[in-house]
Amino acid sequence: MSAYEFEFRTIKGEALPLSRFSGKPILIVNTASRCGFTPQYRELEGLWERYRARGLTIIGVPSNDFGAQEPGTEEEIVEFCEVNYSITFPLTAKQQVVGAEAHPFYLWVSEVAGEDARPRWNFHKYLVGPDGALAGIYPSKVSPLDKILVDEIERLLA
Repeated sequence: MSAYEFEFRTIKGEALPLSRFSGKPILIVNTASRCGFTPQYRELEGLWERYRARGLTIIGVPSNDFGAQEPGTEEEIVEFCEVNYSITFPLTAKQQVVGAEAHPFYLWVSEVAGEDARPRWNFHKYLVGPDGALAGIYPSKVSPLDKILVDEIERLLA
């Protein structure tokens, strides 16, 4: 099984099958608008602008699972992201990312990498390789522009 077998719904209601990005790396990040890590949206957008032409996709997954820090509606989330961070990378519909009712992608991550791989807070990052396998897991404190993450993205894009 690979990440390409999963599908999200975009925040605007369209199907977003991960298979659409087959052969290219994807950075999947659970996000929240009222978190101390929310400024990472700016860094994610910068990463997206820097690497999207080379094939990297970034997908933000709004979630209210941690500290109820994403309480808004999907329309409010879009407005917040556009007004405050000029986000242009894809956002999914609001999702549960932990627990038995988590989106299947997140359940798969726990199966593949163990319970310690599940998100512990907002802005937890999963890097999926061009083959659909999990290539890296980065906790909230790791900036999207951290050398360790950027170096791995560069390696996957080479």
